[in-house]
Amino acid sequence: MAGMRRLELAEALQLGPGWRHACHALLYAPDPGLLFGRIPLRYAVLMQMRFDGRLGFPGGFVDLRDCSLEDGLNRELGEELGEAAAAFRVERADYRSSHAGSRPRVVAHFYAKCLTLEQLTAVEMGAPLARDHGLEVLGLVRVPLYTLRDGVGGLPAFLENTFIGNAREQLLEALQNLGLLEPGSFACLKFSARP
Repeated sequence: MAGMRRLELAEALQLGPGWRHACHALLYAPDPGLLFGRIPLRYAVLMQMRFDGRLGFPGGFVDLRDCSLEDGLNRELGEELGEAAAAFRVERADYRSSHAGSRPRVVAHFYAKCLTLEQLTAVEMGAPLARDHGLEVLGLVRVPLYTLRDGVGGLPAFLENTFIGNAREQLLEALQNLGLLEPGSFACLKFSARP
């Protein structure tokens, strides 16, 4: 991930007081649906349109003097996603990675939480009523995990959007590591990976 270095969680937590910690979560659920009655959806994966017009994951800055990473993340999820976020809790077991950037001195902690499709749909429906909707968060979007016959529509086109920080790389890594794409699909996406 360009401009960022990967850290082990213990190392990230030992960084000095000049560092800020941000936690974000990829929320996903198995989805047996079919697009147009023929394209398997497999999973529903949520991202959000941020106030700055970039795509990212729900979450935000946490203050380790006041709470744990997970407590802070769950507070942020409640603010950005609304009451439906109280139906689940992101835990340390959902932790995926940490990356540090030198300017600004921020450590990005990334989590992935598997929900039921009902929980994920409730988050989508309740998000417009969340405290930060229309302010920090302009709306939620599902990531298309398929590629259309033209080889461009679906995930390849989605990846051409502008993402905040390393959110694009976090998405691709999570999709691959969690097995959320059809086998062989990830190799087809290599062409669109940015340096």
